[in-house]
Amino acid sequence: FFYLFVMPAPYAASTELDAVNQILSSVGQAPVTTLDLKNPEVAIALTTLREVNKQVQSDGWAFNTECDYEFTPDTTTKHIKYSDNILALDLSKYNYQDKYNPIRREGKFYDKYGHTYISEDKLKADVTWLFDFDDVPPAIQYYIVARAARLAAVKIVGEPNVVKLLEEQEVQTRASAIEYDCNQADYSFFGFRDGENYYNSYSPFHTLKR
Repeated sequence: FFYLFVMPAPYAASTELDAVNQILSSVGQAPVTTLDLKNPEVAIALTTLREVNKQVQSDGWAFNTECDYEFTPDTTTKHIKYSDNILALDLSKYNYQDKYNPIRREGKFYDKYGHTYISEDKLKADVTWLFDFDDVPPAIQYYIVARAARLAAVKIVGEPNVVKLLEEQEVQTRASAIEYDCNQADYSFFGFRDGENYYNSYSPFHTLKR
């Protein structure tokens, strides 16, 4: 059989169901009306989609990163909660220098330097968030779906020609996603970004990881 993956024309937003149907169509499967995990193909497509959604957002894009985001302590414990949807976090060196080295422990901010939970009145950090697929910008959604489709094809079909076609689609959507991110973030040669008023020096890993 010959399978052809065709990305839909751009539209405002896509749901997980839409994305799963796009993945299923890429491996020659019929669309579904519900995300029934008893269906093995649906289960593979949905699980892969969610895994890739998290992987792609972990790279850090304009839509899911915030600088100097303020955290406040819980009124009861006086500790600061470490939200479940935080993918990466770092304190601004301009605000705290080397005062803290925070990590997640038991759902709270734990300081590796002081060996205790942080209980500041407020804490500002640079954060990379994990959003539900429905809240991801369309350009990034297309990249996530294309990447998930390739991985799902390996699991469901395993046909090299199909995987090759999907790999080409992934490359194209990745390029569009990066172009969208660059336009949204207002990057410049000097590393300035929208909403930041300090210099960001070039970091090779920012290029290598994508």
